[in-house]
Amino acid sequence: MSDEKPQILLVEDEIHLARGITFNLEQEGYLVSHVESGEEALEKVMVEKFELIILDVMLPGIGGFEVCRKVRELDSRVPVLMLTARSDERDRIAGLAEGADDYLIKPFNLKEFLLRVSGMLRRSAWYRPEPVEEGYRFGDNEVFLLSYRARTRQGEIDLTDLEVRMLSLFFHREGEAIPRGVILENVWGYSTDAETRTLDNFIVRLRKYFEPEPSKPMFFQTVRGVGYRFSRKA
Repeated sequence: MSDEKPQILLVEDEIHLARGITFNLEQEGYLVSHVESGEEALEKVMVEKFELIILDVMLPGIGGFEVCRKVRELDSRVPVLMLTARSDERDRIAGLAEGADDYLIKPFNLKEFLLRVSGMLRRSAWYRPEPVEEGYRFGDNEVFLLSYRARTRQGEIDLTDLEVRMLSLFFHREGEAIPRGVILENVWGYSTDAETRTLDNFIVRLRKYFEPEPSKPMFFQTVRGVGYRFSRKA
């Protein structure tokens, strides 16, 4: 695989849409492997290395949410962009809960789609987290940014690329109220009010990992009208 051409796995059973996506991604200089089922996707991930997975939710056989969960068991770092015709907020939350990094609802704008893809690939290729300290402690938690893992009350967990990026931002700016737009720009590579729900759902995920009572957060605090603040002093 050429270093200059990131390899993308597209998991999409709508053949006309898949052809259009593949064509446009190849025009951008990416290498695209297309499969039509979750079973084929998992076989690919086991033997090949991808810089990005674009995953449809509605698939024959194994559904997209289950595929995402199994992908995360195989590779905790590869960015996953989920595509779905569903606009239900519960589906967005479900996708993010299974380890997806971002979410687009069909039909989507081609330019926005390509911007999302380039942003996710840029982070994946260039981002190398620099830990504030090896074993960053807060409460009963210890986070290891370089090795993408954390110890929590629930045991040891693997962290995704975006989770590490977000935690690194919070750790470096501890005690500051960080605006939503700044977090979106630093973690996802774009800033738009329309996607703050993705951010909010990610915060819910971090609270489930690290807060003793996720419904009463001590570490990852909401700052009304601004964004979020991290404080290690509960």
